[in-house]
Amino acid sequence: MQFRDFIVRTAIIDDLESTTKNEAIAEMVDALIKSQTISEDMRQGVMTALLDREKLGSTGIGQGIAIPHAKHPGIKKLVGLFARSREGVNFEAIDGEPAHLFFLLLSNQECAGKHLEALAYVSGNLRDEIFRRFIQKARDAKEIIELMEEADQKSLIKG
Repeated sequence: MQFRDFIVRTAIIDDLESTTKNEAIAEMVDALIKSQTISEDMRQGVMTALLDREKLGSTGIGQGIAIPHAKHPGIKKLVGLFARSREGVNFEAIDGEPAHLFFLLLSNQECAGKHLEALAYVSGNLRDEIFRRFIQKARDAKEIIELMEEADQKSLIKG
C-alpha cells in the first residue's frame, strides 16, 4: 500500500479554508466530488458516515494530524484525500492541539483490509517528523505530491 494507491491527486487541498471540524469534512468531501471521485448524490451519505465515525471518537490523533475515515456502500474502491490547513482546525484531538494535516479515507465494507492498510501507511508516514514538517511547509499541491511520491519510494526500498 502506498499513497499513489488511494490518494486522489486532483482533490488535494493545499490550503483548507474551513475553521470547524464539520466544515473541514464537508470541504474535503466536496473536493472529492469536484474531482469526480464520488458523485454529488453520495454527498449526504458520505458526510453522515464520516460524522457518525467522529461521534465514536475523534479522528484527530494529535500532533496536528487528523485522519477522518469511514465506510460507505457507494464507494467502489478505497479513495483518499490529503488536505492542509495553515490556520488549523479544532478536531477535538487527544492532545487538544488544532489539526493542520488531514488524510480523509473512504472505502466500502469489502475493502476493509485495504482501508486498514491505508490507515497504517498514513500513520507510519506521519510518525516521521521530517515528513510531517516538509508536508506542512510545502509550497503547493505539486510539492505535496512530490513528497508523497518520495515517501512511496522510501517504502519500496524498505519493502
